[in-house]
Amino acid sequence: MNPTVMAWRAGWSRGVIELRQSLTNAGDLFNHFFWPVLMLGATFFMRDVSFGQSGFTLGALALPSILGMNAAMSMVSMSQQLTADREDGTLLRAKATPNGMIGYLTGKIISVSGGLVVDLAIFLVPGLFIISSLAVDDASSWLTLIWVLVLGLVATLPIGAVLGSVFVSARSQGLLQLPILAMIAISGIFYPITALPEWVQWIAQAFPVYWLGLGMRSALLPDSAVITEIGESWRHLETIGVLGAWAVLGLVLAPIVLRRMARGESGSSVAARREKALQRTG
Repeated sequence: MNPTVMAWRAGWSRGVIELRQSLTNAGDLFNHFFWPVLMLGATFFMRDVSFGQSGFTLGALALPSILGMNAAMSMVSMSQQLTADREDGTLLRAKATPNGMIGYLTGKIISVSGGLVVDLAIFLVPGLFIISSLAVDDASSWLTLIWVLVLGLVATLPIGAVLGSVFVSARSQGLLQLPILAMIAISGIFYPITALPEWVQWIAQAFPVYWLGLGMRSALLPDSAVITEIGESWRHLETIGVLGAWAVLGLVLAPIVLRRMARGESGSSVAARREKALQRTG
């Protein structure tokens, strides 16, 4: 059998095992439920708050947007896990195995994507009972949701791998939080982006969070809700174009950055990071 195919199969098995472990571990289960439950609470309190004269509530507009935001945040999960594995030597062991990096990355893609689907289901299923005005009785809505989610993952997971290669320790991941929160704030997640200044709208449209939110809204909201969007259009072609551009950028950069990072990994570098971490905790 082709060694690369064997690496993919090993990575698939690794990813499924990691996902299963995360769904049977108390700490990981808490993490799976914490953010969706928190967002359900926010959606519940916005369910009766109207947005201007649109006839829609902020809860109805926010629920699909939050789905898109969570999908975009898969890049943060990928980055954090890759950095943690780099710090504890897991990446070094993968590097030492023939085609180990291929299997490792395949496993991470499976586990992060699977965990994201679980998180989205935890949020969406109860959300359908909280918000009754969603257009979920049409198969085309679910097909749109699926292609937006898949394209979004292709656009964000490689970027997450790049970020995970840049940061050398789990503590340094904190540097991501402020720009990520700023991106969310201007991307029309909790309030329609058309209410923001035009220059802010242009900045938001450069990043995947806005387009994933827009794509999810186009899937789950009735067509009449398009009046709250820029140009009163769901802009599917633009969504494909921007997310596709991010996907190409990530897929080009990720292998280059990961190879350079893997070449710099050694037993001494892992030991040095571990010693530094012990000094901080001591």
